[in-house]
Amino acid sequence: MSTDQPTVHVLDDDQAVREALEFLIQTVGLAVKTYSTPTQFFAEFDAETVGCLIVDIRMPVMSGLQVQTELKTRGMDLPIIMMTGHGDVELCRRAFLNGAVEFLLKPIDDQQLLDALQKAVRQHIQTREKLAVTQQAASLLEKLSPREKEVLDGMLEGYSSKQVAKALGLSPRTVETHRAHIMEKLQVNSLAQLIRLYFHGLHGSGQHQNGQHP
Repeated sequence: MSTDQPTVHVLDDDQAVREALEFLIQTVGLAVKTYSTPTQFFAEFDAETVGCLIVDIRMPVMSGLQVQTELKTRGMDLPIIMMTGHGDVELCRRAFLNGAVEFLLKPIDDQQLLDALQKAVRQHIQTREKLAVTQQAASLLEKLSPREKEVLDGMLEGYSSKQVAKALGLSPRTVETHRAHIMEKLQVNSLAQLIRLYFHGLHGSGQHQNGQHP
């Protein structure tokens, strides 16, 4: 996860709106970058940064909803706050269904916006922290040998060392040695920790249990 200060990105084709929002956001100590077009935004945006995007839902060429969809298509997890000068219920519904954090009507209420910014930035930080844990778990699981992964499958199913040994054609002592190596490589001290790490790593790698049982 990037350690840079959270940055609020403002995308609006109206210069007066961009300048007003930039001034407001800076008063609470947040970094802010403004963009006049979606093309400029996608050209300059650093996907590694933490923050959020405030975007006008009605813009020429590419709407805020289309920007939201494009972010998802590119695998970018930036939270979005939508703005509109129109009380369009359908657009609001679509924005929320697609994951928008908030939907604000122009003229923007300062406190509502600042509250929404705090919520969005906090959400993004939490998302990145969970991703870091998942990636770390997946990396640790990759250190296991094929045999250790087989033993791990048995441990996760709740089987004893004797049962795993019988299924794999090993001695119970060899299985115990593998178990010790697994716990050491995965940096865990208990089966509960092992299970949590395994499923974090499974989510990150996109793999699934093979369903084989000793």
